[in-house]
Amino acid sequence: MSHHIHPMIGDLFRQTEPVPEDVPKVRGYDFNQGVDHRALLQSFLTTGFQATNFGLAVQELNNMIKRRQQPVEVINGIVEDPSTCPCLRSCTIFLSCTSNLISCGVRESIRYLAEHKMVDVFVITAGGIEEDLIKCLGPVYVGEFTMSGKDLYEKGLNRTGNTLMPDENYAKFHEWIKPILKQMLVEQNTQSVRWTPSKMIRRLGKEINNPESVCFWAYKNNIHVFSPALTDGALGDMLYLFSAEMPGLILDTIEDISKLNNLVLAANSTGIIALGGGVAKHHTCNANSWRDGADYAVYVNTAQEFDGCDSGARPDEAVSWGKIRAQAKAVKVFGDATMIFPLLLAETFAAHVEETADEKKE
Repeated sequence: MSHHIHPMIGDLFRQTEPVPEDVPKVRGYDFNQGVDHRALLQSFLTTGFQATNFGLAVQELNNMIKRRQQPVEVINGIVEDPSTCPCLRSCTIFLSCTSNLISCGVRESIRYLAEHKMVDVFVITAGGIEEDLIKCLGPVYVGEFTMSGKDLYEKGLNRTGNTLMPDENYAKFHEWIKPILKQMLVEQNTQSVRWTPSKMIRRLGKEINNPESVCFWAYKNNIHVFSPALTDGALGDMLYLFSAEMPGLILDTIEDISKLNNLVLAANSTGIIALGGGVAKHHTCNANSWRDGADYAVYVNTAQEFDGCDSGARPDEAVSWGKIRAQAKAVKVFGDATMIFPLLLAETFAAHVEETADEKKE
């Protein structure tokens, strides 16, 4: 009995056009090679899905770092010390993050960047500033997402996801910050100091004087820290209480937005690292629209774009606004920054530190 191919079989399969040789083939990590964490992370590029986006983010961050390490171009015939003016680096790197990333252990990764002068400008929400300082005064604990809000309230514990902030920490914060605010008011009235959120953050970083603090290292290494919504949190509560007792302290947000935008305008090139969404992400991206967009950008967040909120907007939407340049190879990694960012750091900024150390040994 003879077998014949069904006449419709030939129509089921399309003829495949040749795939260019330079297109990577899907391939994941082979654990037969043993456990090599660097090789595992490097294999993400060809794994597919968000692992590939992770690999592309590593490439974008390393390009950003490489550009930043290049010789500084002369601006208006003047060459200054880039440690005092980040716009005088070949690439000014902006890092924005939401407060929950300071609430958790990603704070230590961000502090590492500040400690080693690896970024030039931070844009952080109010909770990120206050919790960085509060952690120097009292501990934050690991809890569970399922803990009862009613029970926690009665115990004086505030839950952020599965982390627990004791309410007594805010009492410690109030006692610590009150004399600083009083001195700031004195300097405003006697020395004509015009305070801004960034100047206040710098002062608080100086006063905390603790190497565990992001704000401390930003102060010590002349890294600008902007927080456009500084009153949205416990800091706002402290300012409210202080102003009720000693009115008159003023924070000028206009000076800060001018400072931020002027840093962008003076930059040779810019790179954005946006962890999470919200006001910090938008404030950073919007500032970069003043130079027709950032040259490099990496987003890490879990937000989607279906609701039109900027938190979930992909980099291509920012291109339409001129916040990221069309020729940039911007990447968004969809995922939890508590897992993704430390791994990105290991393959980029931290790896460069290790390479520099190895070169010095040789």
